[in-house]
Amino acid sequence: MWLIEWIFWGSLAFIFYAYAGYLLVLVGLSVFKSRPVLVGNIHPTVSFIITAYNEESRIREKIENSLQQQYPRERLEIVVASDCSSDRTDEIVRAYASLGVRLIRASERKGKEAAQKLAVSQTSGEVLVFSDVATTLPSDGIANIVKAFHDSTVGCVSSVDRFVDAQGNLSGEGAYVKYEMLLRQLETKVNTLVGLSGSFFAARRTVCSPWADDLQSDFNTLLNSMRIGLRGISDPNSVGYYKNLSDEKKEYQRKVRTVLRGIAVLMRSLPMLNPFRYGMFAWQLFSHKLCRWLVPFAMIGASVSNVVLATQSTLYGMLLLGQMLFYATAGAYGVFQWMPKSSVFRLPSFFVLVNLSILDAWMRYFRGDRVFRWEPSKR
Repeated sequence: MWLIEWIFWGSLAFIFYAYAGYLLVLVGLSVFKSRPVLVGNIHPTVSFIITAYNEESRIREKIENSLQQQYPRERLEIVVASDCSSDRTDEIVRAYASLGVRLIRASERKGKEAAQKLAVSQTSGEVLVFSDVATTLPSDGIANIVKAFHDSTVGCVSSVDRFVDAQGNLSGEGAYVKYEMLLRQLETKVNTLVGLSGSFFAARRTVCSPWADDLQSDFNTLLNSMRIGLRGISDPNSVGYYKNLSDEKKEYQRKVRTVLRGIAVLMRSLPMLNPFRYGMFAWQLFSHKLCRWLVPFAMIGASVSNVVLATQSTLYGMLLLGQMLFYATAGAYGVFQWMPKSSVFRLPSFFVLVNLSILDAWMRYFRGDRVFRWEPSKR
């Protein structure tokens, strides 16, 4: 029976570490360790790459937003990388050619990263800035995100995510987004980020070569940066605004795709978990990514072992009841729309949904599924 108890408490400890322990260690480290970012008012040549696939309803708004960037026009090239769009996306982009917007169209649909790779090969900026069509940038977005490259130790820069409502007004952030932004802030202070915001990030051109056209670009760009001895940072002054998905089913599928693509990157980069070669970053990669993606298995271990142990003592019976109430609350929130929309009910539901999507992603990964083609989320 001691083995079952070890599995139960070990599973709970693992879940705690993945979501709270790592954060607490970073908080502790931040008291004694700090790597400041030496920002400067610099203006390197920038290639601003917008990746699009069948975005006729939104591409005009994105281009107009991009043309409002307060950055020296002679040092900025705006490129739309079309993944062989079959609607009017390319036609709309070509209408802006006289304003300096260039279309780079893939001859066949191969996926987001393949379109980005094509754009990287056909641009010349010292710094590459990537953005999704659904992301709106403030007018100083590009000017802000390049400032960190004044620091020679910085290889890539991530923006901060902000939600807006259907009318474009800033809306309240979910607890999970606040948590992730805090993690990025602490990681930046003590060493380096572990991942970038895929909707708006920047990198030195040297970090983007070679460019893998079958791996999640934001995560892989950060790993490429670490491979050549440069770090990734989160810039609090670089903000990307985007709308949250209103369709829960589509949001779930988006989570599955994101995790599946991340797992594929990690599995191809397992040597980076070696602390003797990558030092502190190996621990960060293990804690922030791998541990988080193994939580669903720990949840299963905690539940199954608790069922066995519940027959042995009142303590474990009460703990099992607590688990059952937690999952019942999560399920009820997802099923019944009349439940209060407070974080007390929302967090269990979100936690379970996230870990179901991670488990789904692992199952697809082991079946051999890989997400190369993409369907932009309609927000």
